[in-house]
Amino acid sequence: MAKRWEQRPEGSTWGDWGDDDELGRINLLTPEKVLQGVREVQVGKSFCLSLPLDFPGGTALNQRRHPPRLAPTEDMNGVPGVFFNVRMDEMADWGDSRYVDVWADDVVTLSLQYSTQWDSLAHVGAAFDADGDGVEESVYYNGFRAGVDLVGPSDDARGDGSGHRSFAHHLGLEHMAATGVQGRGVLVDLHAHFGDEWRGVNRVMLEEVMAADGVVVEPGDILLLHTGFATRVLEWDRNPDPRQIHRMSTYLDARDPSLLEWVADSQIAALVADNYAVEGLLGRDPDESRHSFLPLHHLCLFRLGVPLGEMWSLGELASWLRENGRSRFLLTAPPLRLPGAVGSPVTPVATV
Repeated sequence: MAKRWEQRPEGSTWGDWGDDDELGRINLLTPEKVLQGVREVQVGKSFCLSLPLDFPGGTALNQRRHPPRLAPTEDMNGVPGVFFNVRMDEMADWGDSRYVDVWADDVVTLSLQYSTQWDSLAHVGAAFDADGDGVEESVYYNGFRAGVDLVGPSDDARGDGSGHRSFAHHLGLEHMAATGVQGRGVLVDLHAHFGDEWRGVNRVMLEEVMAADGVVVEPGDILLLHTGFATRVLEWDRNPDPRQIHRMSTYLDARDPSLLEWVADSQIAALVADNYAVEGLLGRDPDESRHSFLPLHHLCLFRLGVPLGEMWSLGELASWLRENGRSRFLLTAPPLRLPGAVGSPVTPVATV
C-alpha cells in the first residue's frame, strides 16, 4: 500500500507499525501481554462489564443515538412479526407431522455507540497537512483519508455495485475484532476517591489516586477508569434524568496538557471508562487557538491509535478488586467483527 502521508502529527504513532497499519496501539497486545493477563487469574471469577444494550434509555444522552429496536423476522410462510410458537409441522412447504421443532428468529436495529461500546480509530479524525504542502486535508489515524478511505452514506459506498452502505473502507473495527482484544486490564477507581461529584481529573489527581491504591500501569495494558456513571445509569432503569446525566461523575480533564502527556507516555493499548466519553463534554473553552473540541479523542484516536471504550459497567468489578486489594485482571473485549463499523457494542469480560 502506498504511503498516504509525508508528515505525521507531532508525537503520533503513525507508521510505527507500518504504512498500512489499522490497529494502532492494539498492536501492543502481544502474546506476552495476553500471558500477563492470564497470570492475573487467581480465583476464576468473571465479571460482565457491559450494560444491557438498551441502557441508558431514551435519547437524553445523545439525540442521534437511539435505543435498540428488537423485533421478530417473518416466519417461513412469509408472515412478518411472528416470533414465538412457529411450528415446523404447520409451515407451508415444510409441514410434516413428524417435525416437533418450534422456531424463533429476530432482527435488531441498533445504534452501534448507544451503550457499552468501543470507539474505533475511524471515529475521530482531524484537519491536518499530511501531504506537507501547506494545505490541510481531512484525515484519520495513519493518514487514511476522508472521502476516500472513510466515506459517508451512499447508495454504493463500496463502489462495487452492491449498494452496501459502509463508512470505513479502512480503520473499521473488524481489524480490532480479529485480534481478540485480550490482555491485562488495570482499573483505577476514581469513584472511591471522588464519589459522584462532576469534576475533571487532571494528571496530579490521577497519579495521587494510583499511588494511594498501589496501581501500576505498564506498556500494553488496557486502562479502565471507574467513575460510577454507569452505576447511576442502571439505577435510573432506562429513564435517565435528562439534566443530571450530563452533570455527574468524574471524567479525565483533557484540557490538562500534562494529563495528555501521561496518556501518550504510558503506552497503554486502550483507554476505557464507565462514563459517556472518558473526557468531559464541556462546551466551548477560552482557548482562542485552533484546536480539537475533544482533545483526548484527538490524541487517542487520531494521533496515537488508542481505541476508547465508553459506558462500560465497572461497579461490580471495582468493588471486588477493592475488597481483595487488587487492580489487575484478564480482560477479553473484542468488538463486533462488522466490516466498516466506526463504533461497536461490546460485552467485555474481566476474569480475576
